Amino acid sequence: MLERMTTNADATGIVTGTVTRARSGSGAAAGPGGGSAARSGGGGGAGSGAGATSGAGPGSGKAPRRRAPAGAAVLREDVTEAIRAAVFEELAAAGYARMSIEGVARRAGVGKTAVYRRWRSKLHLVLDLVSAVAVQGLPAPDTGSLEGDLRLLYEVTSRALRHPVAGQIIPDLQAEAARNPDIAEAMQKALREGQQGVTNGIVAAAAARGEVREGISLDLALDLMSGPLYWRAVVVRDPKLPKGYLASLARATAAALRAL
Repeated sequence: MLERMTTNADATGIVTGTVTRARSGSGAAAGPGGGSAARSGGGGGAGSGAGATSGAGPGSGKAPRRRAPAGAAVLREDVTEAIRAAVFEELAAAGYARMSIEGVARRAGVGKTAVYRRWRSKLHLVLDLVSAVAVQGLPAPDTGSLEGDLRLLYEVTSRALRHPVAGQIIPDLQAEAARNPDIAEAMQKALREGQQGVTNGIVAAAAARGEVREGISLDLALDLMSGPLYWRAVVVRDPKLPKGYLASLARATAAALRAL
């Protein structure tokens, strides 16, 4: 189970899962000649107009497809995903302060209009993506023991935090959050609430097995379980962990939780 979960670490709710999915989405948009079909905006190619309702006429046995209301903007998902991937890459390369809509559009292979049709400003674009991280969340381990659950959680989280994109974005947004209350609120939701759900699940399972007492402080449990890896990722910023560190950390954290 450990190997199976850790190989999917880049799909966790830090930032890497969004980048991976967005890249796969933008790749599907490639058109003839290697260019990105995203450049065409929300329009379709040949056959996407009148042919969109073919086979839906009388006697076809198929219900007619519903047309979009006249004048309504149809936002292509592959373009949206390409923009999301570009945002993470631009944040990692330039940081929030120097990030621009022009830079994001250039990386995504679209015009600025395609970005502004989805988000009205750089701030709203970043807030939307940070909030989406909280929705994804981390996988909830279920190994049958408290120490095993902690070890699995640390393996997944550590791999995600070592991702170069996450390593650049998280410290930068944390610094920006000190100056911008909107970003601070979004970061609080993305990092704390996502971790809190997993922490609560691990503690509840451990209590049901009799490994920890009922009613321990979930806030203190969250600090004990999440603090060390984020300290290394955001403050120490050393991607290399000592040999056996995660196993020792899981063992020590399990002992600390039992002592609460």
